[in-house]
This record gives sequence, C-alpha cells and structure tokens, in this order.
Amino acid sequence: MVSRVIPVESFDLVIFGATGDLAKRKIFPGLFRRFLAGQMPKKSQVVGAARSSLSQKTFNDLVENSIKSFTEINFRDNDLKNFLLCLNYIQIDANGSKGWNELKTALRPKIIRAFYFSVSPSLFGSLAERLHKHEITTENSRIVLEKPFGRNLKTSKQLNAILAEHFTEEQIYRIDHYLGKETVQNLMAIRFGNMLFEPLWNAQYVDHIQITVSETVGVGGRGEYYDHSGAMRDMVQNHLMQLLCLIAMEPPARFEPDSVRDEKLKVIRALDPVAPHHIVRGQYGSGVDHPDYRTGVNNKNSKTESFVALKVNISNYRWAGVPFYLRTGKRLKARKSEIAVIFKEKPHSIFGPEAGNHQNALIIRLQPDEGITMDVTIKEPGPGGMRLIDVPLDMTFSETLGIEENAVPDAYERLIMDVIRGNQTLFMRGDEVEAAWAWTDPIINGWVDRNDVPKPYDSGSSGPQDSLTLLEREGRKWREIP
Repeated sequence: MVSRVIPVESFDLVIFGATGDLAKRKIFPGLFRRFLAGQMPKKSQVVGAARSSLSQKTFNDLVENSIKSFTEINFRDNDLKNFLLCLNYIQIDANGSKGWNELKTALRPKIIRAFYFSVSPSLFGSLAERLHKHEITTENSRIVLEKPFGRNLKTSKQLNAILAEHFTEEQIYRIDHYLGKETVQNLMAIRFGNMLFEPLWNAQYVDHIQITVSETVGVGGRGEYYDHSGAMRDMVQNHLMQLLCLIAMEPPARFEPDSVRDEKLKVIRALDPVAPHHIVRGQYGSGVDHPDYRTGVNNKNSKTESFVALKVNISNYRWAGVPFYLRTGKRLKARKSEIAVIFKEKPHSIFGPEAGNHQNALIIRLQPDEGITMDVTIKEPGPGGMRLIDVPLDMTFSETLGIEENAVPDAYERLIMDVIRGNQTLFMRGDEVEAAWAWTDPIINGWVDRNDVPKPYDSGSSGPQDSLTLLEREGRKWREIP
C-alpha cells in the first residue's frame, strides 16, 4: 500500500539549537524523509541557528552525517545534495544581539515562518522576546516548543505568560512526539471510526486499562537533567497523560484542534487525586554493563524515581469505577509502549468452570512493531471437550498494510509538517499543560513532604515488586513486559 502524500506550502523553518542532539537525530533526518517523499517543497529553506561559529560547509557536513547516521531508508546521493541546497546557517546569540539582523535578512517575505526551539527551556522566553524585538515574526509565523513546559504549575504559567506577550495561542505548538505516532492517531480512528468499539468503551464493559512505557536504557548522558526531573515529570505528566486523554476522552464534535483539545482537557480536570498507596516509585540497580541509578546521576543520596506506577481514577459518567494503571521506567526488561483495554469477564459462561476465565483485550502497540491486537477467545483445536484459549487478531502495520517498518513516517516528520500546515490537533494547548501540572504537583509535593524514598529494583526486571502488588491486591495483573 502506498500512502498518499499531501505537499505543504513552501516555508522557512528556523531550528534554534541546530547543532544539538535532537536536531541531528530527529529533525534533520525527518525533514529529509519528507523531502524524499515530495512533501517538502524544494523551494523551502531550513535555517540552522546556534551559538557555534560554523561555516556553511561545516554545517552542511554536520547535517549530511546526521542523515546518513539516522535515516534507515535508501536514497540517492543526488537527493541528499538537493536537500542540502535548502540549508542555511546563522550564528545566533540567544541572550544577546549577535545574528538576529542576519536572520531577519535571510527569511523571505510573505511565506510561512516556523521557529523550532530545540534548546533548553530556559531560553524559550529569550528567543520569543528577540524574535519579536527584531520584528522577525509575522502573522503567518509559528513557534515549536519541546518539553518540559515548565517544572510545575507555577513555572508553566510563567512560561505561558511570557510566550503570550509575543505570540497568540494559535501560533504556539507544544510538541509531544508520542501524539505523532501512527498508532496513537489510529487509536482515534479505532474509537471514533468504528461502530464496533464505541458502544463498549465505558464502565459497563471495560474492566480496567493499562498504559505502559518501558525503556531498557538508563539515564545516560541526561543524568543531571533527569535527577531534577524524574519519571513523573519526564514521562507521566506529558506522554502518559496524553495517551490517557486519548483513551478516555468523549467524542469531539469534529476532528479539529480545539474540539479535540477541549475533550482532552475535560479528562484531565476529571482526574481524582491519587492516594499514596496507589503510587509506587523505584530506582534501578546496577547491571553487568552499567552502574545503578544513583551512580549514573552522580548523587548517592538521590530520591528521584526512575520508575513510577499509579492507579488513576476518572470521575465522570463514562469511566466511574474503572481504574487506569500507568507505569513507566528505565532499565526494564524490554522496550515497550502499549495501551491495553481489558474488557470485563462474561457475566455467565455456558462452558462451565473447567473452561477457565477469559477476558477480551484490545492492545495498541506504540513501539516496537506498531500495530493493534484484539485478544479473542476461541476453542482450542482437537478432540476432547470444549477447551478455550485466547488468541490475538493481529494487525501489525508493516505486515497488514504492506508497509515496510522504516517507511512509516516518524512522529517528528508528521508533526513538523502539521506545524507548516497550521494544524494544532496533535499539539498541547496552554490550559491543557497547566491542568496536567495542577494534577501532578500534589503527587510530587506529597513525596517531598513524606520524605519518600523510591524502592530499589533490579535492572532488566519489570520494576519494583510493589508495582505488581498494586494490581494483584485487586485481582488483576500487569501485562508482561516481554
């Protein structure tokens, strides 16, 4: 199956922090893939902006190396040469005056201008202020922000206020790459495009929902940042919260930005406070080839969590009484991101107790092997009675749709093109971010007040034993992290 490519208008994209890791690993390779697909017009301009003094050739070499290192599809040398013709580089001082006049001169009039803030959040305000001061922004300009969007409710409000001085909410794109994943968007298609599921998507039929994002890597070179953040701020407040909203929200009136984001906001505001006994925190131990968490962050007294699991309830008509179990952690046994909707058991089985207990489940796999599985109960083949087993109806995108796995657009590719289109559906709104922090802050503050210490867990495990107990005491269990 060949996906339909819809070109965007010609644009100028300025990437602040163009020599950084995100730009090299995701942004430039993603733009190049869109260029190869014919979606990015050849007359577009990509301006790299950073504090380093680089010649144009040195910058082009940097981009070329990043594309060759992080682009897994085949391409011709001539295609890469044509893409490099779109590049420009300007040395910029985010806190000073150097380079801003050159940037203004380099941008073309009457064309879409997008400014990607791939820098530390501490520079967001300074960049916004200087773009406005030097009259570089136009009515057709947008800015793209990477998380974290503040550290708590207070700082997120401060950041939103600073940005609002120079940009309208319609010009601000708060990016969460999880929302750009093909399967996450398919979640909305499954829910709202099929009559089969929506009538069952409620407390009458759903027993519970699990959201798991597990990583095999540790903190790596992000130790200093991560130790001031932790799994709650780094993952739950944004990535897992967004997945929770998409699973739980009411059908929007239309598939358009504010209709979708209004419904997501209602979910966040309906979240109950989380009791301490419904939260498990953990820190990973050492492994064969890596140190434990505290050594990795160079803080022998750290109380920051590298793992967190929570039981969450939503107080609304659709989900009253249905627990949502969230967990995420580093140095776990496998890399896995999935949403599991576990349906209730049948009220009566005609096959007798020997047939066992069986529950249908809808599994949405975000990574790896993006796809959707429906667990259904069937008769085990063979004679000798009615023996029931659960088998998956599997729709792995790469197999079912005839698409090679590396041909599925990366989340950043899709989201950057949405920025150019001016489509904010898959981006967070300011009030949504603040509502998420308003729910998260009491949890984090409670840990501080109680002097809470994370539970140790073995690297390569499924997390602390207490996280298993979180479900077992209610007669449930986590799905395996393979």
